[in-house]
Amino acid sequence: MNSSNRIKLSFMMFLEFFIWGSWFVTLGTFLGNNLHATGAQTGSVFSTQSWGAIIAPFIIGLIADKYFNAEKILGVLHIVGALLMYQMYNSEDISVFYPYVLGYMILFMPTLALVNSVSFNQMKDPEKEFSTIRVFGTIGWITAGLMISYIFHWDSAESTTAGLLKNTFAMAGIASLILGLFSFALPKTPPKGASGEKVKISEILGLDALKLLKDKNFAIFFISSILICIPLAFYYQNAHPFLSNVGVDNPTGKMTIGQISEVLFLLLLPVFFTRFGFKKTILVGMLAWAVRYALFAYGNATDLSFMLIIGIALHGICYDFFFVSGQIYTNAAAGEKYKSSAQGLITLATYGVGMLIGFEVAGMITDSYKTADGVFDWKMIWIIPSGIALVVFLLFAVFFTDKKKIEAEAV
Repeated sequence: MNSSNRIKLSFMMFLEFFIWGSWFVTLGTFLGNNLHATGAQTGSVFSTQSWGAIIAPFIIGLIADKYFNAEKILGVLHIVGALLMYQMYNSEDISVFYPYVLGYMILFMPTLALVNSVSFNQMKDPEKEFSTIRVFGTIGWITAGLMISYIFHWDSAESTTAGLLKNTFAMAGIASLILGLFSFALPKTPPKGASGEKVKISEILGLDALKLLKDKNFAIFFISSILICIPLAFYYQNAHPFLSNVGVDNPTGKMTIGQISEVLFLLLLPVFFTRFGFKKTILVGMLAWAVRYALFAYGNATDLSFMLIIGIALHGICYDFFFVSGQIYTNAAAGEKYKSSAQGLITLATYGVGMLIGFEVAGMITDSYKTADGVFDWKMIWIIPSGIALVVFLLFAVFFTDKKKIEAEAV
C-alpha cells in the first residue's frame, strides 16, 4: 500500500469513529437532561443501534456487494447522515428525535463494514496492515471524548444544565459531512459480487451457520453471547448519565480511558490465549463485567472515585476478552464452509438480538429505581447487571467443555 492511500484510509477510519464517539457516549445524559426521556424511552433510542445492526447486512449484501463502489455508498450514507444529525441537533422532543436517530443508525451501522471493505481492498497482507489503520478509529473516538470534556466543556454540570450537549450532534454532523465528501476521494472499491448472482437472505444474515448450534459447546457460547449483551447495554446506556449524576468531572474525557484500555488489552490477548486458552480467557472477560458494575455500585465521585476509574478501565478486558475472543473462537469452530456465515450470525445475535433485549431491560430497570423526585438508586441499577454477568459466567464455566486448542496466531 502506498503512503497516499495509507493516509487516506487512516483519516477515513479516524473520522468514522470520531463521528460515533462524538454523540453516542453522551447520548444517555442528553436524553435525560435535554429531552426529559424516561428509562424506557432512552432504551428505545439506544436500541436503534441494534436495528441498524440487523438491517446493515441487507444494505451491504444486497446493494454494496453487488452494484456500487463501497467508497461511493460510504460517501452518500455519511452525507445523508449529516443531514439527520442536523435534525437531531434541532429536536426538542423525544418523539421528534426518535425517527431521526433510527434513520441515522440504519445508515451508520453499514458504514462500519464499508470502511473495512475499502481498507481491505488496498491491502496485500490485511493481517499485518489492518491494525495500523484501524487504530486510528480508536484514536478518533478518544479525540472526540477529550474535545467534549477538555476543549468545549459541554459535559460540565453547568453546560449540561444549559443543554449544551446538543452541540455534540452538530460536531458529529460536521465530521459526517467531511467524511461523506472525502469518501469520493478514497481508493476505488468496486462491488465484489456479480449483479446476476442470486443472493440468499440466509447467507446474508449468517443463518446458514445455525447448523453449528448442534455442537453443544458452540450453542452454550452462542447463548452466553446473547445474555452477556444485557449487562453490556447497561454500560452504553447508563455509564455517562451515572458519572454525570454522581458528580464526576469531565465524564466524557474520563470514559476515553476505556478505549485506551481496549487497545492495550487487545495487544495482550495473544498472550492470554497462549497461556490460558479460550475458555479461561473468555471467563475473565465475563467476570470483568460483574466486577466493573460492582465497582460502579459501591464507588463514588469523592473518596472512592478510584473505583469508578478502575471500572471504566476494565472496558478493555470486558470487550476484548469476550467479544474479540468470541470472534476468534467462532472463526475456529465454524471451519472454512461456514466461516463468514458464522461471524454474521454472532454479530446478529450480539449487536442485534442481545443488545436489543439489553437496552429494553436496562430501560425498565432504570425506571424502576428512579424515585418520584427524580433521584436514581444507582447502587441497585448497577448491582442487577453485575448479577446477570455473574450468572452468565457461572453457566459458561460449568457447561462449556470444549477442549480444542485455538491457536494464538489467530488473534
